Amino acid sequence: MKRVFETNFFGAVRMIKAVLPDMKRRQSGHIVVISSVMGLQGIVFNDVYAASKFAVEGFCESLAVQLLQFNVFVSMVEPGPVNTDFEMKLMEEVSRSEFPGTDPATVRYFKDVYLPASHEIFTTLGQSPAAVAEAIVNVIAARRPAFRTQTNRLYTPLVALKYADPSGDLSVRTYYRLLFNYGTLFHLSMG
Repeated sequence: MKRVFETNFFGAVRMIKAVLPDMKRRQSGHIVVISSVMGLQGIVFNDVYAASKFAVEGFCESLAVQLLQFNVFVSMVEPGPVNTDFEMKLMEEVSRSEFPGTDPATVRYFKDVYLPASHEIFTTLGQSPAAVAEAIVNVIAARRPAFRTQTNRLYTPLVALKYADPSGDLSVRTYYRLLFNYGTLFHLSMG
């Protein structure tokens, strides 16, 4: 957990601290941070990664308000699933892992439900790295940059569930039903 936070959160904070003083002096600047849709919506079995991206989102949202007085803009780029060799190798490696000390029901859910669903999500909703890079370039070039840019419009409705219900029940229960109760229906709907 510490390594993930060291990279995803503290690494971003260190970079921002390095560039911010000059931007404030110039009264001009644009900080672009690569976050994730998992900084907006937690996903089962991605809890630590999601937590690190939630931390980045909260930090940058606070900064965005504070820095407007210095004419410094903060933009969050929030990719959804991105098809890379790294992701596929990780999925293959994890599918072969044993997870000692984990209860059998959780291992079964992970291997029999989550991994196939995750593969399906990457297959049907995944973007190419080039598409994400193009979205980043557009954010950098924007005259009046948006605070949030989700790179994958296909993923936006899933994130929107969180904001449709302030209690949070809609998104939590919908994700649960899709993943654990309606796996086949979920896979068909993703296609």
